Amino acid sequence: MQWWRGCRRRVPKEQRRGFNSMITLGAWLIWKHRNSCALEGTNPSMTRLIDGFMEECQLWCLAGAKGLRSLGFVQVEHPN
Repeated sequence: MQWWRGCRRRVPKEQRRGFNSMITLGAWLIWKHRNSCALEGTNPSMTRLIDGFMEECQLWCLAGAKGLRSLGFVQVEHPN
């Protein structure tokens, strides 16, 4: 928690919601990946984890997570 607060203070105020969403999403996906490896016997894969993170970011943005979109590393195409 202390690490998160320290990092959050260095993020511009208008991007803090996105930063918080990014940390929450990252922690959730790492937990799910760990469970998959430990409980289902899948092999750890940083590539799969990062790809999953980017896919989830796009889904969160489509669902209305404006803060993630404000960070600028997620390109979202809206359906017509």
